[in-house]
Order: sequence, then structure tokens, then C-alpha cells
Amino acid sequence: MGRFIYSMNVSLDLRIEQVPGDNGAGEWLRISEELHREANAQTRELALMVHGRLIYETMEEYWPRAREDASLPDYMREYGEIWTAKPKVLVSRTRRGADHNTRIIGGDDAIEQLAALRAATDGSISVGGAALATQLLRAGLLDELLLWTHPAILGFGRPLFDDYDMPIELDLLEQRSFEQGVTMHRYAIQNAKEASSC
Repeated sequence: MGRFIYSMNVSLDLRIEQVPGDNGAGEWLRISEELHREANAQTRELALMVHGRLIYETMEEYWPRAREDASLPDYMREYGEIWTAKPKVLVSRTRRGADHNTRIIGGDDAIEQLAALRAATDGSISVGGAALATQLLRAGLLDELLLWTHPAILGFGRPLFDDYDMPIELDLLEQRSFEQGVTMHRYAIQNAKEASSC
């Protein structure tokens, strides 16, 4: 059985974007070479990536071109190679096609399709997008959070999850510190469903 891992850059007040559309690319982020190389290594180990439409369209606009951009540092070109080659699922009701090793899941049964995908996958599956992560959390299918916390308080903007009215119990699995005051925390979400009960 696979594990859905919601991986996201966040501020100290758990915001993922300050202005609509920045999709985690705000000036408040402190992404050093050390941090980027760790993200590259973790992404390389994934079995699969699942993106909501907004995150996917941000990624597909930048990363396939970045891999061949000689003006970028090698670790950014490397991430472009990793992202482009990695098997991906785009969850969207509106997209009909996608390149870069991507298939599309849509429709009213998207969460059921993702539950089946989780049950059939061996390894970690990253989740990108607050709306998608919230739906998986509500369905009991989100297994872990991987939060890259930057030393900034935004005070407003898109939160890590959409409205969610239940406590979320977590178990700390790993924590690390990086340059410029960034920390990484990986948490298991208690009470995530086993594949047999999906």
C-alpha cells in the first residue's frame, strides 16, 4: 500500500501562499541549495506524484524548461529532470490532456480513484495542493505531512488546509534544520485508513 504525503512549504502560521496564484513561490521562502538538494533527493524516491490542477499548471510551466536552462544552478536543473520524468497524476475536472508522464483523474469519483491508486502503489505518493490534500484528509486517506517551515508569519493568504472542523492528531516522525532558519517536520496522521478499509 502506498502512503499519501502532503509536502508543502509553509510559513510559521501555516500559510502556503501570501497572494492568490503565487502557489508557494513567494518572496517569504528561503530555499537554499541545501534545502533544494534535500527536496530533490526526497522527490527522486517517490513512487508517484499527485497534483491538483493549480499546482500542476505552475509546475508544468516552469520545471520542464528549467532542466535545460544553463543560467540555473545544477540542483534546479536536476529538479526539472526529476519532476518531468516522475510518474504523475493530475486531479482535474477541466483538463483533458497533459504531458510529462502525467495521467488525469477527474469526475465525481476522483477520491475513490485515488484510494484505489494508494492501495495499488508500493511506496510514497506526494500530494500537491491544499484543496486536494483537504479532500484526502476528510476521506481518511492522507497519511503524512512533510512541512518545510520558513521563518515568516504571513498573517493572511492560503492556509495549509481548506476549512476543516476536526482536530488532526499527529505523530512526529522526523525533524531537521536547514540554512536560513528553515525546518523540516514529517508527521504521521493518526487514524488514516488502511487500504483494506478504503
